[in-house]
Amino acid sequence: MFLALVLQHFIPPLPVVGSRVLLMPIVMFYGALALPTPGMLVLAFCGGIMWDALHVQIIKGNVEIALGWSIVLYATLGALMGGFRPLFQRGRWEIHCLLSGVCTSMIVLSEYLMITFRREPVVFLFNKEIWWRIGGAGLVAVLLSPFFFFTLNYLAFLVGYDTQPARNIKRSR
Repeated sequence: MFLALVLQHFIPPLPVVGSRVLLMPIVMFYGALALPTPGMLVLAFCGGIMWDALHVQIIKGNVEIALGWSIVLYATLGALMGGFRPLFQRGRWEIHCLLSGVCTSMIVLSEYLMITFRREPVVFLFNKEIWWRIGGAGLVAVLLSPFFFFTLNYLAFLVGYDTQPARNIKRSR
């Protein structure tokens, strides 16, 4: 996750829509599928701390993005992904790639809402640019998540970790 976070900071925003390429949430969501719940919670904690350490905003003495908020958000979204873990363990990965995009968009949307609620006066501005930044990050996550899922599955195979044990069980009749 740390390497994905470092790498995503060197990728510029997409030129046409201005959305960011968020790699760390894709890795976190894969971990939510491949690991049991305690492992997912550790990933959510580590990912949230790293994210908040880079994105805490204090403007004119007001905290706009608080330290620790993304730990709760990542744990919640990881639990949502973990609910689909039985499908992933049987070798079905398609829904998880789509859900990674939705959850990544939810991260950007919640970040935007937190900033909006913390500023005075509260003004909801949802123009085309804002929607592209929110939806564009999710769209990029949908497109990149199969690559990351296959790569991380292969790395798990190399170290001997079985991410899909239900696939290897013989069904008896």
